[in-house]
Amino acid sequence: MSRRVDGITEIIALAGTGLGSTGWREVAQDRVHLFADATDDHQWIHTDPVRAADGPFGGAIAHGYLTLALIIPMFGELLEIDGVTASVNYGLNRVRFPAPVRVGERIRLHADVVDAEQINGGAQLVLDFTVELEHSPKPACVAQAVYRYYR
Repeated sequence: MSRRVDGITEIIALAGTGLGSTGWREVAQDRVHLFADATDDHQWIHTDPVRAADGPFGGAIAHGYLTLALIIPMFGELLEIDGVTASVNYGLNRVRFPAPVRVGERIRLHADVVDAEQINGGAQLVLDFTVELEHSPKPACVAQAVYRYYR
């Protein structure tokens, strides 16, 4: 379920709005390996499923930063913004990884717009993101992100 807004005025009107949740997506071992290659983080708990089976999580897990990075494509499932020339990830106010994502598990994103305000040349959104783990009471990631959109 995606919401579409057009322009700065409609972006600002999102303040206090819940954007809902995405569909579920599996985090596969090949994606974990690609992320390890991209970041030079080949720690065995991510890339060696055989050794990881005897490790602290009972199997290979996704990098926390991979989970965080997957917010970007999942957020695109929830909100489409037209009428801007640029979209910038301005930063994060906070990030936590309460539960590991085991390879093969499914995650989804839930998002709420905490604040929306006009800035010089555009708009800024502050969003609360929760990356939920299927069949788990604890989320994989909670983050507050700041995005800027320019005319």
